[in-house]
Amino acid sequence: MSLSTLWIVLRALHFIAVLLLAGSAFYTALLAPRRYRPVLAQRLHKILVTTALLSLLSAVLMLATQTGLMSGDWHNVSDLETWQAVLATRFGAVWCWELGFALLSTLALLLRGTLRQQLLLISGLLQLAALAGVGHAAMRDGLPGLLQQINHALHLIAAAFWTGGLLPLLLLMREARQIAYRTDAIRCMMRFSRYGHLAVALALLTGMINSLLIGGTPLNWGTTLWSAMLVVKVMLVMMMVGIALINRYVLVPGFRVAGSHAPQQFIRLTQLELLLAIVVVGLVSVFATQSPA
Repeated sequence: MSLSTLWIVLRALHFIAVLLLAGSAFYTALLAPRRYRPVLAQRLHKILVTTALLSLLSAVLMLATQTGLMSGDWHNVSDLETWQAVLATRFGAVWCWELGFALLSTLALLLRGTLRQQLLLISGLLQLAALAGVGHAAMRDGLPGLLQQINHALHLIAAAFWTGGLLPLLLLMREARQIAYRTDAIRCMMRFSRYGHLAVALALLTGMINSLLIGGTPLNWGTTLWSAMLVVKVMLVMMMVGIALINRYVLVPGFRVAGSHAPQQFIRLTQLELLLAIVVVGLVSVFATQSPA
């Protein structure tokens, strides 16, 4: 496997880990009713632990891989001077923060209760914000560059709430079958649905702004791999939006009908939406390495 391919794979893994970490922590720190948060935190324990550890491991490996890419030789990964040179770059400076926030997520696992969940959410959001400081979103300097990075950070946070919340949503559908937790689980899902509308709208708006800032208007896009993959990404995201709308406005009302298959259909469509989200992350990890021009 080449260093470029390894970078793409690690980038996708890191994004998936951070999106799931933040998306899950949104539930345990904010969305769930207070009395239900300890229960839900226990249910999501494996997801939170796995994603926190994976975010740190992938961040470290990404820095090592980028060191090899920048120096042009994988063997330089063991050279201290090469590491110092990479850390002195803009990427290196930003990635030190990314590593620090990923480490904070891992250390949060040592805590318990509300503080743990809040710190997992905060550290996850900080990782997403730091990711806005590298890649195409960091192509400008000064105030325009800062505004573009803020826009991208908002895009990632909105995407984390939406796509990162899908796996916990599937777990809550199972929780809702248990009489002891049904009311709290349903209330939690209702809150996710309510604020999910805003998250989807924000993700779409900031995504469009990102595309315009990076590649200009679609009429100016050339026949590049970047533009082609961006079009595919947009189509996949529109499919996800369509699934979300069907779930919310077609299937959810059917939950109240006895003997309805709406809950099973909801679960299957949510699984499909989650799969599409993973494909989108993989796609973005590829065209983020391409030139828009």
